[in-house]
Amino acid sequence: MASRVRRKADRVDEAAFAVASQRKLIWWRFRRHRLAMASGVVVLLMAFVAVFAEFLAPSTPDSFDADHTYAPPQQLHVIDTSGGGWEFGLYVHGYTSERDPETLARVYEIDESQKIPVGFFVRGEPYELWGLFPTDLHLLGPSDPDAPMYLLGADRNGRDLLSRLIYGTRISLSIGLVGVALTFVLGIVLGGISGYLGGRADTAIQRVIEFLMSIPTIPLWLGLSAAVPRTWGPLETYFAITVILSVIGWTDLARVVRGRFLSLREEDFVLAARLDGVGTPRIILRHMLPSFSSHIIASLTLAIPYMILAETALSFLGLGLQPPVVSWGVLLQEAQNIHTIAGSPWLLLPGVAVVVAVLALNFVGDGVRDSADPYR
Repeated sequence: MASRVRRKADRVDEAAFAVASQRKLIWWRFRRHRLAMASGVVVLLMAFVAVFAEFLAPSTPDSFDADHTYAPPQQLHVIDTSGGGWEFGLYVHGYTSERDPETLARVYEIDESQKIPVGFFVRGEPYELWGLFPTDLHLLGPSDPDAPMYLLGADRNGRDLLSRLIYGTRISLSIGLVGVALTFVLGIVLGGISGYLGGRADTAIQRVIEFLMSIPTIPLWLGLSAAVPRTWGPLETYFAITVILSVIGWTDLARVVRGRFLSLREEDFVLAARLDGVGTPRIILRHMLPSFSSHIIASLTLAIPYMILAETALSFLGLGLQPPVVSWGVLLQEAQNIHTIAGSPWLLLPGVAVVVAVLALNFVGDGVRDSADPYR
């Protein structure tokens, strides 16, 4: 009986697969890649954090308290048993601090006698959501806006690292996405022209690609980043760094597109489109690109971590984004010396965010490639 039910289910599955669209087939196969599915959830959570950074952050990124420089992380408690009973509610303990007479460094100790209530949807520092809607509502924060709450610690200026990490997620992820978008345009256009037209256009584009690929990446980054005027504002610098990363990263995609176009331009469906009077742009966009679009999607997914790492490296070296812009690379500038790392190891947490983002995006890219790669 069980074998008969199983055979019937197999026939139903085969029938469903036979009539399913390509998107469904890709999705069904992607769901079987458990690591890619879990990584996809992580990527979606990071995207949610990037979109609603102002609301999710307990404070604004530039808010500081000189009395809590290098304050250590506080533990978030749920149950208070200090009174002899069980009292539910989020809270953190306050700090007591004093100066070390030898090093003059501020030494902190957790003061369990200070109880700072923490709540959801609390009123705090005012901000503008997406630069449009003024409000002061935060998802999580202390009930008293003047009370200290540093769940991931504070930096040398007494700024909340958790808030700055949340704001940095928006900048670092958006640079990856915008950079990949520009890379996609350059790679498709130039690679398509090179592979479809051939001749002198192909020779000229390939020589440019070979020239760019022959230059060591890090010196090229340093040279182009150093050319950005220091008088530019944060917005101009942001777009300049994005363009720099895109100019460097389009060559691999262009060569892949060129190779595919060289093989596809002699196919019967392309010849039929030409005989039917279809123009060159329509042949490229409506007939040739869709035939290997899944490979392009997988390549772009795997290119986003490269863009994030490039921005992080440039900002860490002081040649990328600069304060007051907040990105993961800018935050890692705080952890450039052994003394700071030894005394405040929580300043390395932006590096953990970079590792998690890169691994998650790589696993998602692997899942997309395994599910939809036409070359397998």
